[in-house]
Amino acid sequence: MSRTAVVVFPGSNCDQDALWALGADAVAVWHQEARLPADVSAVILPGGFAYGDYLRAGALARFSPIMADVRRAADAGMPVLGICNGFQVLCEAGMLPGALARNADIAFHCQTVTVEVADADTAWTAGLRRGERLRLPIAHGEGRYWVADLTGVRVAFRYAGENPNGSLENIAGVSNRAGNVVGLMPHPERAASETLGGVDGLRILGAVREALR
Repeated sequence: MSRTAVVVFPGSNCDQDALWALGADAVAVWHQEARLPADVSAVILPGGFAYGDYLRAGALARFSPIMADVRRAADAGMPVLGICNGFQVLCEAGMLPGALARNADIAFHCQTVTVEVADADTAWTAGLRRGERLRLPIAHGEGRYWVADLTGVRVAFRYAGENPNGSLENIAGVSNRAGNVVGLMPHPERAASETLGGVDGLRILGAVREALR
């Protein structure tokens, strides 16, 4: 059975949440590994504070040994999802366009937000409908998406209603041009149980799982 790799960086704090949400189909991969396991068919870069977010969020994690293989796999079409800090890592690595800057109000936001699916044709939005709304938690201080030129940028998710961090055009997540690499600031792995407040996150995490099956 194919599995989803959850990359663990020093400072990751949402890796266990992602592993729990994915269940038996997931495997943790330490950032110092040179290669992804042979039976992995998707990759998640979890939230947290990789390398303590020193220098700049995600700036040091991009140099972890495993990232070379993550890039290779993504170039070959493997689905890759960056959540919060993972989104920052993907942008720093040049695997997604743009950057995540300090929230406009310079405050750390920890709350539940509503996001709208802007692109239903990515690997991580398959099965969702464009315009569909999901309730997901956020927890970040550097989530304000910015890019110099939106031309050609595939927006995957937008904040619907409140824009908690001042992101350009309410952008909550983007994908690469091929649609297999997606980054988003909200945490789908924290919306994977009614006990946690809802299961909307499983719509995202389950999209790739169903496609692989």
